Amino acid sequence: MNHLVHLGIPPQSILVLVPQRSLLSPYQAVLQASDFPAGGDASMLTLGGLGQRMISLFWPMLGTNSGFKNPTHAPQFLTLETAQYYLAQIVTPFLQKGYFESITIDPNRIFSQILDNLNKAAVVGFGPDEIASRLRSAWSGNAKQAVVYDQVQECALRFREFCLSHNLLDYSLQFEIFAKYLWPSTLCQAHLKNTYRHLIYDNLEEDVPVAHDILSSWLPDFESALLVQDSGSGFRTFMGADRVSANSISNLCSQSLTFTESFVQSQPLQTFEKHLSYAIKEHQTLKVENIDLNEAFSVQPFRFYPQALDWITTEVDRLIRVEKVSPDQIVLLTPFLSDSLRFSISERFSACGIPFSTFRPSRSLLDEPVVKALLTYAKLTHPQWGFKPTRHDLRYALLQTIPEADLIRADLVSQILFSPNREGLKLGSFTQILPEMQQRITFTVGNKVDQIKEWLEDSATHKDEELDIFFSRLFGEILSQPAFAFHQNFEAASVTSRLIESCRKFRAAISSAALPEGMVIGKEYIQMIEQGVISAQYLSNWENPNDSNSVLIAPAFTFLMSNRPAAYQFWLDVGSSGWWARLDQPLTQPYILSRNWEQNQKWTNRNEMEVNQETLLRVTSGLLRRCSSKVHLISVGVNESGNEERGALLVAIQTVLRGLTPLERDAHV
Repeated sequence: MNHLVHLGIPPQSILVLVPQRSLLSPYQAVLQASDFPAGGDASMLTLGGLGQRMISLFWPMLGTNSGFKNPTHAPQFLTLETAQYYLAQIVTPFLQKGYFESITIDPNRIFSQILDNLNKAAVVGFGPDEIASRLRSAWSGNAKQAVVYDQVQECALRFREFCLSHNLLDYSLQFEIFAKYLWPSTLCQAHLKNTYRHLIYDNLEEDVPVAHDILSSWLPDFESALLVQDSGSGFRTFMGADRVSANSISNLCSQSLTFTESFVQSQPLQTFEKHLSYAIKEHQTLKVENIDLNEAFSVQPFRFYPQALDWITTEVDRLIRVEKVSPDQIVLLTPFLSDSLRFSISERFSACGIPFSTFRPSRSLLDEPVVKALLTYAKLTHPQWGFKPTRHDLRYALLQTIPEADLIRADLVSQILFSPNREGLKLGSFTQILPEMQQRITFTVGNKVDQIKEWLEDSATHKDEELDIFFSRLFGEILSQPAFAFHQNFEAASVTSRLIESCRKFRAAISSAALPEGMVIGKEYIQMIEQGVISAQYLSNWENPNDSNSVLIAPAFTFLMSNRPAAYQFWLDVGSSGWWARLDQPLTQPYILSRNWEQNQKWTNRNEMEVNQETLLRVTSGLLRRCSSKVHLISVGVNESGNEERGALLVAIQTVLRGLTPLERDAHV
């Protein structure tokens, strides 16, 4: 991109496409560099983002042919959160009728998997009315269980009808409208081809088949095009990524350059990757020819999780303080990052003064302590909405927002000052309680409670204030001030920013035509968040772990999709089956809903084993190729649930160890 603009090519004629917005950060850094020529910016988008722009631009020409009941009204683009909200209105009556009663699954997972099926239909290129037939044709279990696919189909089609009736476009409908109606039109193609003359398409192997179809037909019209494809990838397969169709588009290029030398991975790690991959595929050992393998990895066995976490904390602290390793060159990876594990690691790292950031994109906003505190204050300020915050809620909020408030003092405040039956704001004044209670709570804590109370009372008079504005003012005017806990707390600021953005997008997506009369948007938003909807993707989520000088704690797949290297990796609980087995999704199946699956073929245990093995091979190779110094493999005898696991990754590691001499083996364990 730098080369093109320094040749005098206008930046606005350059299109940079990636499958995921977070992968644009290197290009954005180039645009922000001081030596980048002035006069315009390159367009940096996903194909979905490009489609959304085209829908906004060409919406008047869509007309009734696209299926929308009110094509003269402006469209509303839905986030994952708002799509789940509307879908919940449609699916909940079906749940009450007994739909999906044969499976045990959280309602929000039902919503997300129905949306996932619609997304797969759009990005693979089949109709939403084919979802059930495709899933049912591959089902090899109990025939009665297959009825859930028909139920998924019915809910998906009802949701699509609702969107078409109210001009709502979720991701699947945006993609489908662009691919089926706009891209084939001469007017849209002429606009795109005249606007963009040069293409850079990065990580195309992680994109979806319909995107590859569009780019295949568009490619001859560019003056120049650079397609970048990684080998050993396909980490977004569960989101519809297709490496096979990526190969078809890359074959259209006039030149092909293959890079095999790593800028990151050391020779010992390359050797270890070779041995581990062979052990995963062949279940046999390779003869170790290079003693440098000792420098590549270590195996650390522990009986219980606390012992493993204590060792990790000590080793990370040693690397930072003694070896002078930058914290952002250390990552702690797990197959799944549960809230309890996240808390345990965070407490240990905080006690040692280790800077860290945790990252789990699908983490619900409600799982964030900061969000729970802000929601409690919103409920206290708006008693007319009918929410009934408890003393526990207030105690929790005070612990999060007042630095000096420990559990005892926060509990005293909630017991003495909080009155559920009081009219209006249910929080009393610290100055009016008995002196002995004031001394127990301390004036430092009490005065801050009164500051919060006075601010909430003042905000309660702004009855027409939107909820996202309320959160913004609450954070900026009081909780981020020097005396309060969010001051210079960048993690709290990031979470609050996500909450405000989510709330603002929810408000923008809700129209009076789609809501029953008398419903309040702020109240609806709080109810939606408290149902635990899966969080939409926010760029701040992906940017902070890369930009901050801190140890990253994340699921392995998340780290792989962030596309960044690290000098030291810690793989926690290598015996877990989570490294091997895919998530149980009873209402969808990414491998069946793809172009590479032969219709009417049954999905069997053999297919599951082959896919799991391929996934494990891809994940371990991907991680090792992003490591430059050493990987520590931590084995835990008893997992978080109290069970012993002996997953395929642990078996493969033990296979590698058997290929070493006793002396070499002792050097790793």
